[in-house]
Amino acid sequence: MFHIEKRRTRVSGAFELLELIFHAAVRNVRKSHGNAVLGLLINIFQTVLMVGVFYIMFDLLNLRRLAIRGDFLLYVMSGVFLFMTHTKTVGAVSNAEGPTSPMMKHAPMNTIVAIAGAALSALYLQLLSAALVLYFYHAAIKPLEIFHPVGVMGVFLMSWFTGVAIGMVLLAARPWAPDLVGMVTLIYQRVNMIASGKMFVVNMLPGWMIALFDWNPLFHCIDQARGEMFLNYTPHHTSMSYPFYVALSCLMIGLMAEFYTRRHASVSWGAGR
Repeated sequence: MFHIEKRRTRVSGAFELLELIFHAAVRNVRKSHGNAVLGLLINIFQTVLMVGVFYIMFDLLNLRRLAIRGDFLLYVMSGVFLFMTHTKTVGAVSNAEGPTSPMMKHAPMNTIVAIAGAALSALYLQLLSAALVLYFYHAAIKPLEIFHPVGVMGVFLMSWFTGVAIGMVLLAARPWAPDLVGMVTLIYQRVNMIASGKMFVVNMLPGWMIALFDWNPLFHCIDQARGEMFLNYTPHHTSMSYPFYVALSCLMIGLMAEFYTRRHASVSWGAGR
């Protein structure tokens, strides 16, 4: 009959928000597959399959001589891990639940929680997959030799952050033109198979080829990661500041566009579809 409302402080409100984001992230992880362990194994299999395909392709085309001097398989994995993290994050955030989703009918839920949950679930899956693949490589094949592990982790997080920012822009535009945004997202993910630069050593590329890929923040991240990973490689044509500023710009644009979309969104938008 009577309901006593507890006084909420800023600290308790922050912890409640973090708890809500945690549950949203868990829900997103389990959304891909009912069995969480099997979902993780599928993600690991995709990563290992891509590493294997690129390793065989480099071997058949005799491109190993163009790689960085050092562990060749680690060179391949450095590109694949960052590529998978970036593209999976873009897909997860751009497909996060929007303002017209049935989940938004629940009082504590909002679009920021949905976006944060999608972003963290993608980071969790890719980070755990990369850690397990590297562990089995270290234990079963040969010991890992990484020049600056903390720096590699920082670039890995930067590739995830740029994926979150670009996904935010696509998420805000999706209610206005869902088919077009879906096609743009798919094209961006496919173009990054080449434009990410994971198959090239940037210092060995001619200037006209660097100009083709220089717009891509993932191109900078992968080259910088290899500079942190290998002792005898120093990136000369890329920087960490470029992807950081691109991510900040896209994040601000995405937040403003998402706020505008949330105010004008209507369930009836998709009634005729």
